[in-house]
Amino acid sequence: MRMLCSSTLIGEFFIIGFAALVAMKGDISLALLWSVSGVGMLLSLLLCGMLSRPAAVPVGWVLQIGLVLSGFVVPMMFFLGAVFAGLWWASIHYGRRIDEAKARWAALAAAENGGAPSGA
Repeated sequence: MRMLCSSTLIGEFFIIGFAALVAMKGDISLALLWSVSGVGMLLSLLLCGMLSRPAAVPVGWVLQIGLVLSGFVVPMMFFLGAVFAGLWWASIHYGRRIDEAKARWAALAAAENGGAPSGA
């Protein structure tokens, strides 16, 4: 799950930065724009390292909601935010399935080897 979620978050890092560049054409102050965008970008990077903690997934959902809501500033972000929210869901859903399958395969391999780690 960590690999899939991290990939989504890194993509969001770049999308937030590019959206901020597009939003510079608007009438929002640059200090506010880059403060909010910087927090979003920093949060996406920090979440990559915190994915093993239980609170990371709900905080990631908050980031997804913020990404969709940024569509009020850059209308294309309604679409991109929804796409990344879908990717976030898929990363969590399928990532957990992959983790469960890896755990089953590791248990099978350990049982076949008599409890010894594989490669020993």
